[in-house]
Amino acid sequence: MRVGFAVPQSGAWATPGNMRRVAVRAEELGYAELWTFQRLLYPVGHPMGPTYRAVHDPLITLAHLSAVTGRIGLGVAVLNAYAQPVALAKQLATLQTLSGGRVTAGLGLGWLPEEFAAAGVDMAGRGRRGEEFVEVLRAAWQDDVVAHEGEFYRVPPAHIDPKPEPGPPRILLGGTADVALRRAARLADGWVSSSREDLSAIAGRIALIKDELAAAGRDLDAFRFVVRGVTRVRAADEDRPLSGTYDKIRRDVAELAGKGVTDVFHDLNFDREIPESDPKEALRRAEEALEALAP
Repeated sequence: MRVGFAVPQSGAWATPGNMRRVAVRAEELGYAELWTFQRLLYPVGHPMGPTYRAVHDPLITLAHLSAVTGRIGLGVAVLNAYAQPVALAKQLATLQTLSGGRVTAGLGLGWLPEEFAAAGVDMAGRGRRGEEFVEVLRAAWQDDVVAHEGEFYRVPPAHIDPKPEPGPPRILLGGTADVALRRAARLADGWVSSSREDLSAIAGRIALIKDELAAAGRDLDAFRFVVRGVTRVRAADEDRPLSGTYDKIRRDVAELAGKGVTDVFHDLNFDREIPESDPKEALRRAEEALEALAP
């Protein structure tokens, strides 16, 4: 089991100093990866919750933190496919090279109509768009001459250089529907769960993906099953996974490993007790959790 940690990214606690401190401490303690997430905008009056109200850009955050760390992985879960794939390919390739090959790029189809409207992208055909999006990313990272004529994207014959070093970023795909799980098995290097994932049902999702991988002759051992751990530290244990005392949370991580999960990252951005507290107190609690939950 690889254990990661999400950096402060949402709300008042997401200060530059807190981001840097969490990143450096996580690396010191042996965490596998730092994680970020994306929220482009928050529609007025939307009920999605305060975690999404004020969110820093995930890639710029990781680029900043790559400069104060040297080993720990840099993950985003997820970037939505309403972006322009050539521009995103360039950004990810640059981050991969500057960080020394530490990038994991989680991709999602997107679900918020207002974000599609703001990006000038039709929300229809998101599944097909997402598949073509991955195709363009990989071509930009690997092909000497990139030329693409698809349903959603067109790239005239061109060089898109420099290529990412020491190789392309790893791609994870999200989603919970069976078609999304099969898409991840066909196209990606791993699957990543959402913040709303029912972790009690995750073994079934993993089994479906493994069946697809086996049918396609892909290497099961190389595929990653990544859980965004909506972690809530409390004085007493709670019924929901990853909520309660540190001992309970560690037991939950071990249980997830037994179900086939390869990676868990603890994300305190979704515990509103932390982002909404004083930034200094939030950092204190984050450092306590970093030490208590270290791999």
